[in-house]
Amino acid sequence: MNHLERKQALTSARTAERLAVLYGTRDGMVERQQERYAHLLDRFSETFGERDTVLLMSAPGRTEIGGNHTDHNHGQVLAAAVNLDTLAAVSPRGDKKVSLHSEGYPAIEVDLGVLDPQAGEEGTTAALIRGVACRMVELGYQIGGFDAVMTSSVASGSGLSSSAAFEVLVVAIQDRLYNGSVIDFKTRAKISQYAENVHFGKPSGLMDQMASSAGGLVHIDFAPADPTVDALNYSFSDKGYALVVVATGASHADLTPAYAAIPDEMKQVASAMGGKLLADVDEEAFMAALPGLYHKVPDRALLRAFHFFEENRRVAAQVSALKADNVDAFLSEINASGISSWTLLQNVYAYAEEQGLCLAQAIAKAHPACTATRVHGGGFAGTTLNFVRSEGLSSFIAVMESVFGKGSCHVLDIRPEGAAEVVL
Repeated sequence: MNHLERKQALTSARTAERLAVLYGTRDGMVERQQERYAHLLDRFSETFGERDTVLLMSAPGRTEIGGNHTDHNHGQVLAAAVNLDTLAAVSPRGDKKVSLHSEGYPAIEVDLGVLDPQAGEEGTTAALIRGVACRMVELGYQIGGFDAVMTSSVASGSGLSSSAAFEVLVVAIQDRLYNGSVIDFKTRAKISQYAENVHFGKPSGLMDQMASSAGGLVHIDFAPADPTVDALNYSFSDKGYALVVVATGASHADLTPAYAAIPDEMKQVASAMGGKLLADVDEEAFMAALPGLYHKVPDRALLRAFHFFEENRRVAAQVSALKADNVDAFLSEINASGISSWTLLQNVYAYAEEQGLCLAQAIAKAHPACTATRVHGGGFAGTTLNFVRSEGLSSFIAVMESVFGKGSCHVLDIRPEGAAEVVL
């Protein structure tokens, strides 16, 4: 199939049906994706010329619905892959070099003949590509070079985890090109986390990568050595609700210490109780030990431990409510999670003069169509997650965008698949 034939195949009924599965059909979504894919194929042809093999690979962003800052202490989360993704047109090479042209960023080249972490590469895209390849080789998988052009609708800083989508996509590309797509979604997620932790230098948990890799709405319990992932078949849109992420526009710059303090302080409490992580600590024993823990560990660490234990129970309650089709009980737990993150976890702002997340939640609570609101993801800056009645969606977006700017609202649909190939 040549370039022109690929573009023509994008308009076929089979491709349209496939795009509808991955992206939904809201507001002409399929047609927009056909145009997006066609533009990506044009960019690939302009950059690399005509190729016999060009694959279209996609990996989704994720939304954290329940379980704020619980994964890194092996708690529970409720998360979902969403219909915003990182998308690549890819062709294999005969050597071990990766040539990547990502929309909006300078082109990069990575030589996978060298897999050890490189000095000065920490925090870069090249580190993630090399880290993925390194871990795959360690696990016995094959790797190779590839040429790719990429685009992403998972904006950096959107709270939807653009980094995890990229990492999971790179694993999927290597797996598809050189292993025949044999790697299971859990292993893909763990490879992605390794690249981010070891090569990129960010001490993230596994939730982002696992949700992107698994696809759909999933309940993840990180307590077992091999986390359990249970799929939930539930459609919020069928119940008349839209999931809306609101980006407040605050910068994530210089917030790494604030993020790192949350798992560190939780672990301080666990250590004082003779454990490594809070998942190792019995909640009743924690309550009984409070007189001795007070002044032994920071007060905020104790509050964050309270949040961890309560948030784990909330996730279990959210899952039970969805299985019972009790959406009111579910939304009540979402609101409780938002309050806990605000008051106990304390990740809604880092500086008193910048409280965009607080403001966004206050506005949401005042809007009649918004039934639940909470901080989304890491917090301190970034986004909130809101459950909005469909009949009031336009009004909600108008109010939010009047404050935070046009395009600050992202209406999400849950994507049923993780990393995926669109075969033309």
